[in-house]
Amino acid sequence: MPTLDLRFSEGELEQRREHITDFIRERVDTAGAEGVVLGLSGGIDSTLTAELAVEALGAENVHGLVLPATVSSGENMSDAERVAQDLEIGYDVIEIESVIDSLLAAYPEAEEDREAVGNARARVRAVLNYLVANHEQRLVLGTGNRSEAAVGYFTKYGDGAVDCHPIGNLYKAQVRQLARHVGVPEDLAAKTATAELWADQTDEDEMGVSYKTLDSILATHVDGPLSVAATCRLLEVDAETVEKVRGMYERSEHKRRVPPAPEPLN
Repeated sequence: MPTLDLRFSEGELEQRREHITDFIRERVDTAGAEGVVLGLSGGIDSTLTAELAVEALGAENVHGLVLPATVSSGENMSDAERVAQDLEIGYDVIEIESVIDSLLAAYPEAEEDREAVGNARARVRAVLNYLVANHEQRLVLGTGNRSEAAVGYFTKYGDGAVDCHPIGNLYKAQVRQLARHVGVPEDLAAKTATAELWADQTDEDEMGVSYKTLDSILATHVDGPLSVAATCRLLEVDAETVEKVRGMYERSEHKRRVPPAPEPLN
């Protein structure tokens, strides 16, 4: 099946790199902050964000948090620490499962609800990110990309609870391309994406569509001007897949908005 080529030219890659590092500096300067905090998962999104944050602010102004749970793989946590060490940033490893155990002790009815517990892990990580950030007068950097944001593949008030999203305008394919451009090791740049909210989870399995297909449908149909029929012809994909992605986008709209209030009465 054909997919849309969303890759940048070399010149465009440098433009994106400069644009993102300028953005990080501007957000920190405007807030009068002392630097940034970000969660390190061992995945490509957090690795690229950390690389660009160090480039923008210097290693001394970036604090990484490695926040393993019982469902976290040893390989990913090892990769997360490796990223921090390679970038020479300060980092802490904080186990979160005891916090989850406390939550389930308070509300045991949710213990067998895999999604609810997985989202609780993401929200506990957000609380810890802000605990450290508030204590150190820093901002929390998000690590989400455009593809995941568009279909709501993030936890509301979890990994979506941040002060800014430096790579939030990049599709997943562009994240990987820019990562390679700035020198991220290939084993990390090519790594299978997983939120690790529960055991053996992968992004593509949970979404039911590959990132290549997702990126292409988003760029042509959701973000772009093409109809369902035109998208199907261009990408040689069935209408059911296009409509699935469109449905994910529409159902997750609430995640991308400030919580609404009723319109004021006259």
